[in-house]
Amino acid sequence: MTTAILAIDQGTTNSKAVLVSSKGEILARGSSPVGISHPQPGWVEQDPDRVWQSVLEAIAACLAAASDVTIAGIAISNQRESVTIWDGETGKPLGPVVSWQCRRSAPVCAELNAAGHSARVEALTGLPIDPMFPGPKMKWLLDRAPSGRPLRLGTVDSWLIHCFTGGKTHACDASNAARSQLLDLNRNVWSDELCDLFGVPKAYLPEVRDSASRFGVTLDVPGLADGIPIAAAIGDSHAALFGHGAFEPGDGKVTFGTGSSIMTTLPHFIAPQSGITTTIAWSLGGKPTYAFEGNILVSAASLPWMVNILGLPDVRALIDLAETAEPQGPGFVPAFVGLGAPYWHADARALFSGITFNTTRAQMARAVTDSIAFQVHDVFKAMASQSPAPLGRLFVDGGPSKNAFLMQCVADMLAHPVIQCEAAEASALGAAYLAGLTLGLWADLDAVRMLPRKTEVLAPKPTDTTERISTWQDAIFRSTVSMTSSMGE
Repeated sequence: MTTAILAIDQGTTNSKAVLVSSKGEILARGSSPVGISHPQPGWVEQDPDRVWQSVLEAIAACLAAASDVTIAGIAISNQRESVTIWDGETGKPLGPVVSWQCRRSAPVCAELNAAGHSARVEALTGLPIDPMFPGPKMKWLLDRAPSGRPLRLGTVDSWLIHCFTGGKTHACDASNAARSQLLDLNRNVWSDELCDLFGVPKAYLPEVRDSASRFGVTLDVPGLADGIPIAAAIGDSHAALFGHGAFEPGDGKVTFGTGSSIMTTLPHFIAPQSGITTTIAWSLGGKPTYAFEGNILVSAASLPWMVNILGLPDVRALIDLAETAEPQGPGFVPAFVGLGAPYWHADARALFSGITFNTTRAQMARAVTDSIAFQVHDVFKAMASQSPAPLGRLFVDGGPSKNAFLMQCVADMLAHPVIQCEAAEASALGAAYLAGLTLGLWADLDAVRMLPRKTEVLAPKPTDTTERISTWQDAIFRSTVSMTSSMGE
């Protein structure tokens, strides 16, 4: 009988379950789609019950693919900045999961910024006031919840912990709390000042615990025995950083998916100065590890959109077409829900620029694929200028990281090597490693660092990117100024 950790990676579009052995090897996998809705332009939400059901389906598929496995514990990695609300007695959802992509709180954020709160909020949380972050979204949920009920608010990790423990535990980990814009990062506690500013009572919030902690045990979970410890919880991007073993200051990773997250480890808390955020990467033994992060709102999500526009069969065909084009052509900005790091422009909108009668389908495809690398380039540049440590190893993960053409474009644009990892489940592995520390399967970070990881280094090729960056910067300018101008007319 093999001892394994059941790691959950609850993402925006899919929930995944992975069994990880005590040697760090993946034994089995399972997944299930979640579903997402857009009730109004700019609004993005999910059904909390469907999120939980998709996790159960992923677990069932994973366990069906395994044999003779004893589950020592459960680890959770989750989509971040998405929040929901539920009844503390019945456990029933009282609203949707308001997605990290959702812009419904943009008017409130604009008011708070106009009132001059941005500098103070950023000093306390490391985050700008932006619709991406949960504080104003929590207030939106509270305003529509029934009165007189014991309410619970939380990020997706706290909702899953609630579900796994039969409602016995209302807790989250420090990395998820750090993305709420309600946590004082210097003291690692919920802030009275921030809760008052955003109108969120502290009594409704989960208890903040270390990422490697005991969050309770399973109770009445279909397909699982009662009493299995939930031994880790962590935001998916943070989990990927941990999974790569990026423990040294300056180590970093890029997670490619619907959006992208670029994160580099810091030696201590540093309030960011321009375009990026500071966050808690993970917390162990009551001590947080900090990181710079840049959140790109739309990354690989632009690929299937362009597939439909061009009438191609799939994303693979789009990338093959892009690879045939010379890297000069129109610019494309995927600001479908505004722009995140390093621009933080909620009103920006997607556009092509510089199209002529000579523009080909291949050039348009290349503009879309290049936009993934350009956005990473801009965040990476902002981090390099503010990091106290030189930026070192840069890992890449997520589905698009498997494509050599896309990742070579990133390496070339950054003029910095990128490290591809064979395992696609970096977030699940990172959460599993944390659970292993809680359960004593691995003694310390050195033991985690020594776990096998199959990687391939892509070195940058000598490339003159001056003209392409100029085209990109012009497209960014048009994306932001055109919307601002039209709103002022």
